[in-house]
Amino acid sequence: MTTTLIPSTKGFTQSDFDVFHIEGLEQRMEAIQTHIRPKFLSIGQQLTEELSIHDGSEHFLHIAKHARRTVNPPKDTWLAICNNKRGYKAHPHFQVGLFDDHLFIWLAFIYELPNKKHIAQTFIDEQDYIFNLIPKDYVISQDHMQKSATSLENLDNDSFAHMLKRFRDVGKAELLIGRHLKPDSNIVKDQASLINFAKETYLQLLPLYQLAFRAIN
Repeated sequence: MTTTLIPSTKGFTQSDFDVFHIEGLEQRMEAIQTHIRPKFLSIGQQLTEELSIHDGSEHFLHIAKHARRTVNPPKDTWLAICNNKRGYKAHPHFQVGLFDDHLFIWLAFIYELPNKKHIAQTFIDEQDYIFNLIPKDYVISQDHMQKSATSLENLDNDSFAHMLKRFRDVGKAELLIGRHLKPDSNIVKDQASLINFAKETYLQLLPLYQLAFRAIN
């Protein structure tokens, strides 16, 4: 039976992050469903509307279901927004999600992308433009399953080029660019502030998102 989510106007609290310490798949999934997904729904609906307006095309909200899991409980959960109604993993997309120790806001290009090499080569060709586009307080990851990320402040052009080439040449390599927030951040605790912060992040990265689509169309 499908549970109908009721949007929540609240931000995230420490108890939401503590969900990932609950033992057992069923118990953790129940907590995610009850406490986190209603917040994803209201945050995601507003961000989806904003992205549709600013990108000039309809976008759709997807909330992770973790449906394939049968034993191990998820270590993180997220919402995703893209211009495809049926799914997001095979498309460039935006995310907001939680691990137990931080909230992440990403523009994500993950390994399921069928045109990953083509997108990566376009990014390599436009490396200087992209490197200057991304604020230096943003972070970058090459694996959405890992918590760790590298600050742009700690990358030079050569290191960034290496990341882009790895994204192109290694099948499982990904490219996620965005921001991390700690659970005790006042932005995380206030939903309106978090929505504005995520919107600011997405609009900053929207030219990169649009560049990816021009590369494959």
